[in-house]
Amino acid sequence: MTTKTNSAFAVLALLWSVFGLVGSAQSANPVANADELVARHLDSIASASVRTGLKTRVVQGPAEFKILVGGAGVQEGKSFLVSEGNKLVFVVKFPNIDYRGEQFTFNGEKDSVAFSNPQQVRSPFGNFVFVQDAVIREGLLGGALSTAWPLLDVKERKAKLSFDGLKKVEGQELYELRYRPNKNSDLEISLYFDPETYRHVETIYNYSVSQNFAPIAPSAMAGKAIQAGGPSDSGTPTITLTQPTRETAMGRQLPNRYRLQEKFSDFKTVDGVTLPTHEDLQFTQELQNGRTILWDWDLKSLDISNNIGVDARNFEVK
Repeated sequence: MTTKTNSAFAVLALLWSVFGLVGSAQSANPVANADELVARHLDSIASASVRTGLKTRVVQGPAEFKILVGGAGVQEGKSFLVSEGNKLVFVVKFPNIDYRGEQFTFNGEKDSVAFSNPQQVRSPFGNFVFVQDAVIREGLLGGALSTAWPLLDVKERKAKLSFDGLKKVEGQELYELRYRPNKNSDLEISLYFDPETYRHVETIYNYSVSQNFAPIAPSAMAGKAIQAGGPSDSGTPTITLTQPTRETAMGRQLPNRYRLQEKFSDFKTVDGVTLPTHEDLQFTQELQNGRTILWDWDLKSLDISNNIGVDARNFEVK
């Protein structure tokens, strides 16, 4: 065997050795349960002393809205996430009269979902959050970007956590943690964490029904029907939200499957706190009649400010 061949085998042996050591190191310290995963996750954000001192956070940046299924169109706008303790307001704003964006607010006791156009109609996404308010009341929306993130104080939330180990999500192995609010909810909530860094990288919310929502307050039925056409001459998406009468709404087939997916990436450390600076939300609504919509909000280059003064009016519930 030549010296060149021996060198090649030596390199391969070294590579296998390195990969074996890495694999052994990872398998030697696996996460055993929900409490351990939460503890490691919190340490991935900041040390306990730094986390204790975090009182408020403001996250803002550009937002891009796209209709991926059920129409077409792209709209540029802005996003804001303001939090103080368990108070939270999430806003995406667009210069489009047909779809001005979303605003979800929780003041620590009550929540509200703003209308999405001047006709006082909520979008399908807004209506989903209005009905399944655990998304905002539990501080889940926005993940670790807000001080309302429930994993920061699981005991106070009294939520039930179920650790499901490693799961393959879109080709990537992630730790799965199922979250069930203390207040009864039929919303399935799964939180996903990177197995190497323990950072929260994804949340998936699933809700399905085999019949009409019932009972529903008349105000909750706004925005159940949507027609999204192609972009207008100005390049903005054409969106029409309709508000049916109670009789019409109860008589028609309503959406029976919903999926909200949040993805977090581009982590950076600010003030000793490591958080994502990119969030992507996708909302899917499937109707019983076969009509489907898929909307996407891409929030990039998010600017994060900790412990700055926050106006109490941000959390006013109207």
